[in-house]
Amino acid sequence: MRKEILERQAKAMQAQGLDAMVSCSPENFAYATGFVVPSQPLIRHRHAMVIVSASASAAIFAVDMEESTIKRREPDVPRRIWKEFSDDAMAVLASQLTELGLAGGKIGIEMDYLPAGDFARLQAALPKAAFVSCEHILARLRQIKNPEEIALLRRLSLIADHAIADAISSVKAGDTEMDIAGHLTRNIYELGAEQFKLLIIATGDRSRLPNVGPTDRVLVRGDVCRVEIFAVIGGYQAGVCRTAVVQEAPPMADEIWRQLVECKYQILDMVKPGASCRAVYNAFIEKLSKANLPPISFVGHGIGLHLHEEPYLGKTPILGQIDADALIEENMVLGFEPLCYETGYGFGMQNKDMLLVTATGSELLSSYTDTDRLLVIQ
Repeated sequence: MRKEILERQAKAMQAQGLDAMVSCSPENFAYATGFVVPSQPLIRHRHAMVIVSASASAAIFAVDMEESTIKRREPDVPRRIWKEFSDDAMAVLASQLTELGLAGGKIGIEMDYLPAGDFARLQAALPKAAFVSCEHILARLRQIKNPEEIALLRRLSLIADHAIADAISSVKAGDTEMDIAGHLTRNIYELGAEQFKLLIIATGDRSRLPNVGPTDRVLVRGDVCRVEIFAVIGGYQAGVCRTAVVQEAPPMADEIWRQLVECKYQILDMVKPGASCRAVYNAFIEKLSKANLPPISFVGHGIGLHLHEEPYLGKTPILGQIDADALIEENMVLGFEPLCYETGYGFGMQNKDMLLVTATGSELLSSYTDTDRLLVIQ
């Protein structure tokens, strides 16, 4: 268990008058333990949870299929194992909460993850307990990274950046998007990632599509190529996107790219503790407008155990608040992505990076590739 994280959760519970919090999602299980239960993100009913008390003690609730993995990773943490094909998981969880002295407690639980039917059965099994949503508490805690998380996200940023750069340098005109994908996925593992998420390879006219995977489309002279991947270790992820051209840039590509690079440096200059998320976004939108490029909903967001975490550098409401703003804080890690999918010239462009908010400003974490000019595929 990650002692510092448990202590932070306990402090937050004490402030909210909670007796315990139950982390139900793969992301918040990993937040407490440092690892993801392998099949939980794939099979939603395979519940794995961490129960953290207001005194910072912890216990694990998990499916029998994953008992050996959990025992190896957390041999000294009390655990209750439920049988996938014969137990009612919520009845077993209710029994465990009762044994922990929480049958009549005020318990935070991730209501945005736990299925409604499961929650109804849990409530029925513990009628004296008061369940309240706690996902917003955990989301707020995760916004501020500790040194261990920062070191991991720095490593992941360089892995993703390096892997894309090597993949782009390994292909040529006449190769396919699948060839890029083959080099990229091999590179991700060779550089030390455990897995990856959201592989995007979009070339030519397909570069206008936000989230598409590779096809057998052949690279031809003048293509714009968007390549993005999220490298993952221990549930944490860093997303990087690079844009390249095949042999030569099509008309207006260099000029549009210059505008997006200026946006990148503008954001790096503006991001610092106390800065307004909305102000950073508005400055970006103003610059796009002057370049006659269409606006987008956000230009950055927190990142860590989720692909997108609060805060958003955009017009998106913060934690459900209408027209809310948020202030940037030291030790936040943000993914930021000056982009334009619909340039009006038949291609889209994107430059996604990772940054750390420092005491005095920001640090570019995805610093392997020089993106001041478009990358070129020969």
